[in-house]
Amino acid sequence: MGPMDPRRRFFFRAQPARAAIQRPPGALPEARFEAACTRCDACITACPPLVIRRGSGGFPEMDFSRAGCDLCGACQRACTPGALGDALAFGPWKAQIGNSCLAQRGVDCRVCGDACDARALRFPPRRGGAPVPVLNLEACTGCGACVGSCPARAIKVAAT
Repeated sequence: MGPMDPRRRFFFRAQPARAAIQRPPGALPEARFEAACTRCDACITACPPLVIRRGSGGFPEMDFSRAGCDLCGACQRACTPGALGDALAFGPWKAQIGNSCLAQRGVDCRVCGDACDARALRFPPRRGGAPVPVLNLEACTGCGACVGSCPARAIKVAAT
């Protein structure tokens, strides 16, 4: 056996998982979306709550740091290339609450529940501590309104 090729040194090392990008509502499957999207920014300028921004490669992405999506359909109507279909839903995208949640750390915080118009987050009483959020996945629309309201940045919207 000869000397090791230094270019292959990291061949078996684990690669970090690429974070999923959330496209605007009704986006075609990723490969078809990228082929159809002309990066014209029409969906970005048409978005009333301003939750669509120019992302990696110039393609539109959802940014829930300031507001949630009201699923108004303006982005789909503005998309003349057809990269955004008629579906007014995110599909399998749902809110997920991480470990940095203040309520889970004993602080009485219910900001995310107040921001959720779908009432997918509830805070049942808990003996001996602050109520913690319980997410009803069936009620969650994936709108992201809870994301920007969270002071601990503990919530994200991701594929379930």
